[in-house]
Amino acid sequence: MALPAVLQATLEESLGKIDAIQSIGGGDISQAAKATLADGREVLIKWRSEQPAELFEVEYRGLNLLRSANALRVPQVFDHGQASGLLPGYIVMEWLGRGRSTNALAEQLGRGLAMMHRTTAEQYGLDHHNFIGANPQPNFQRDNWVTFFGEQRLGFQMELAAKNGYLTKRRARMLESLLTQLGEWLPSTPPASLLHGDLWGGNWLVTASGEPALIDPAVYYGHREAEIAFTELFGGFSGSFYAAYSQTWPLEPGYKERKELYNLYHLLNHLNLFGEGYGGSVDSILARFC
Repeated sequence: MALPAVLQATLEESLGKIDAIQSIGGGDISQAAKATLADGREVLIKWRSEQPAELFEVEYRGLNLLRSANALRVPQVFDHGQASGLLPGYIVMEWLGRGRSTNALAEQLGRGLAMMHRTTAEQYGLDHHNFIGANPQPNFQRDNWVTFFGEQRLGFQMELAAKNGYLTKRRARMLESLLTQLGEWLPSTPPASLLHGDLWGGNWLVTASGEPALIDPAVYYGHREAEIAFTELFGGFSGSFYAAYSQTWPLEPGYKERKELYNLYHLLNHLNLFGEGYGGSVDSILARFC
């Protein structure tokens, strides 16, 4: 695979000559390639011509926030830019390679994530909006976690579902009821922890040098249980990970009930992204709480 000519020319101005390019899977959102530069560095290049224009800007900001916590390995970004004319939007970061996961590395990931969650803010949300998959993720800052999660997470996904034709009358009625009762289950003022925001099994890896690393974030400050809940939804994390996390910062009693509400956000997002195949899971959680 060749890079778009205008993109290669732009990158060679900032990074130096590109000696080799190898295509890799870029996922549903962008195209991706591994490149070797003339100075020997190996980098990951991702690009996308379509909107939204700010996609890679917010990825850059999110990665930098995670790096600033100094808790886990996060790739360094070397360059990024928005689409303009024939130039696609792009981001260039260090190539981490791939290593083999072990129980010890899973424990390191669990401890590191708990340490990252110790990085906190005064409000829930973030000073900018970003994306959860291909969907927008609003982050208007709030002083109350129940208000934030109700408005910016469940409420926003409910509005998307209505636009996309997935909000049946029954779902709408149950979601509206749930939103009025969230305070019965969720805490109002837990620590506003720095969250990766989209931590499923495909968004962490073991580097070639043998470290757990975080990639592809949807960062915001929120209740850390929302992060742990999502790690359980689709798998990809071992018992060693959860044990190490709990030893470093134990979860509060009642987490097992609250995690269903937190995962409702991601299931609604998947409903909006991929369709009615996720409708049954959404309805099951709603029936449990309404």
